[in-house]
Amino acid sequence: MNMTTDFQTLEARSLAVPDTREALIDEVWRGLLKRPRSLVPWMLYDSEGSRLFERITTLPEYYPTRTERDILRNNAEGIITATGAGYSRPLRLLELGAGTAAKTGILLEAATRLRNEVVYFPLDVSPDALDAACGSIGCLFPGVQLQPTVANYVTHPPKLERFKGSTLAIYIGSSIGNFSPGEARSILRNLRSELRAGDALLLGTDMVKDEPTLVRAYDDREGVTAAFNLNILHRLNRELGANFDAGCFRHRARWNRPESRIEMHLESTCDQWVNIPAAQLSVQFTARETIHTESSYKFTRDTLRTLLHDAGFTIEQTWTDPRQWYALTLAGIG
Repeated sequence: MNMTTDFQTLEARSLAVPDTREALIDEVWRGLLKRPRSLVPWMLYDSEGSRLFERITTLPEYYPTRTERDILRNNAEGIITATGAGYSRPLRLLELGAGTAAKTGILLEAATRLRNEVVYFPLDVSPDALDAACGSIGCLFPGVQLQPTVANYVTHPPKLERFKGSTLAIYIGSSIGNFSPGEARSILRNLRSELRAGDALLLGTDMVKDEPTLVRAYDDREGVTAAFNLNILHRLNRELGANFDAGCFRHRARWNRPESRIEMHLESTCDQWVNIPAAQLSVQFTARETIHTESSYKFTRDTLRTLLHDAGFTIEQTWTDPRQWYALTLAGIG
């Protein structure tokens, strides 16, 4: 479904958006009937989950957001310049999983100085997040054309209309790390198939570092990440009529070194049955059994290069922070 704003907009397009209720039911059947149990990460991001995640990004333990923001502030002009073409050629910024676009404004500010026409095309599963994004971007950059679209880019990859300029696809926030290597390749390959010569991808990735730093980032002292994780149970209660007792589950974050990923789990604190009426399902949990809700893969330069190469991209330039904790990589069509 497309959204319109009071700001300058492009002609509305339509992207297929799956029925959320049916998608939730499908995922409950897929993930909760097998062992180990799991639920897919997009289920975390309803309106409340998106609000909680925005809080997470401001926590002292959660370094990825502020580190990426600093890299963008220091290199935004170089990033836009490196996408090629000149001032007269329009630029379309396509952002996957845009959220509230808090960091994207840094790139848009540089883009509006360096290009005479800029289009911003954010995609996200949360309409509330997109409302906030377009309200902010529209006020800050009234000359930018907006085409916000509510869509699950994983299940329904974006189909891009022909564009008279160049497209810079933005996939930041280390969101690619929430997917298995195979899923990540598929997402990037689908995106690559929509891009043309002269287009590029800006990919944000969190890099491998010491275990304590990684675990703290996903298990903060205030318990915001725990609330974010537990909200997936509240969502199933709200939308599918389930009777999860969130007090009978606890948040767990662990570093899986062989897989190079942080894992978030919800651990049952007792033997219990949960009913999910909309899915016509009852699930038995034993004490200490977990639901794997999210993974966050961490990269090395080699694994990042392999991922992009396998998806049909060629690394053109990489920007990082002094500690080499985080990377923004500009990749062209390989």
